[in-house]
Amino acid sequence: MSAAVARIAGFDWLGVERDLDAQGSALLPGLLSPADCAGLSGLYGQEAGFRSRVVMSRHGFGRGEYRYFAYPLPGLVADLRAALYRRLVAIANRWNGEMGIGVRYPEEHAAFLARCHEAGQVRPTPLLLQYGPGDYNCLHQDLYGEHVFPLQVAVLLSEPGRDFTGGEFVLTEQRPRMQSRAEVAPLRQGDGLVFAVHQRPVRGTRGSYRVTLRHGVSQVRSGARHTLGVIFHDAL
Repeated sequence: MSAAVARIAGFDWLGVERDLDAQGSALLPGLLSPADCAGLSGLYGQEAGFRSRVVMSRHGFGRGEYRYFAYPLPGLVADLRAALYRRLVAIANRWNGEMGIGVRYPEEHAAFLARCHEAGQVRPTPLLLQYGPGDYNCLHQDLYGEHVFPLQVAVLLSEPGRDFTGGEFVLTEQRPRMQSRAEVAPLRQGDGLVFAVHQRPVRGTRGSYRVTLRHGVSQVRSGARHTLGVIFHDAL
């Protein structure tokens, strides 16, 4: 068992579930060590190991860039993806039940990936993002095909105040017949944030209803900011 997987086992997952139910996101403090963060950030400048590079300004996504990993994923990323999925799948299945969605997810990530691949979603989605001064990421959702796992994880690989300023991770929640709610996640280097990809259930007086979430990154004022994105479904 890797150190990162051991840390995953040590989190208060009942508390994570409560936070996800209450606000659609939950902090995983110290998910990766400083050495893990440096090792992953250092991969960004290499050509090998990635399937594509996206310059956000070319597509209206914001400013900055990101690179999708190719298969086989780096060992640490593959371990995180499988171990986090195993902890989150019961929450995902319960959420779908509360939202009246018939889809259920298998217990193991490999089985869910097989479902994605059978539907033509064969391109890996874990990614590294890189931001410099003036860069930002517009509010968005990471939807890549018919099969979507409703939770994902972002891990901040840089240290705020030391490596960069600005660049806060932002979540917005659009509620029916109400104004949208915004939240800024106070991440430090190595912290992970679990959050809803698209929708989550909220319990009201007449049962559960759906709210829609989006996420992004505010403008980086100085320095360089790197993030690891762990998305559990693959892309068309």
